[in-house]
Amino acid sequence: MLYQTRDDLPASVRHVLPTHAQDIFKEAFNSAIKEYQDPHKRRDHSDPETIAFKVAWAAVEKTYHKDEEGNWVAK
Repeated sequence: MLYQTRDDLPASVRHVLPTHAQDIFKEAFNSAIKEYQDPHKRRDHSDPETIAFKVAWAAVEKTYHKDEEGNWVAK
């Protein structure tokens, strides 16, 4: 499933990430879900959605981190 807009993202993403980080998450997720549809491109037996979530969070963590209060802020 591809996310068309930020409003389509899971609440667990929308409610914790700033809007720019949501955009990063959405784009990375959509790219990964397309990339890993082919089972030969997966390292394990995880489904494409599981892999896409990992990729999306990793993309967010390149630009954002959690501060002392647990809020996601730009690095």
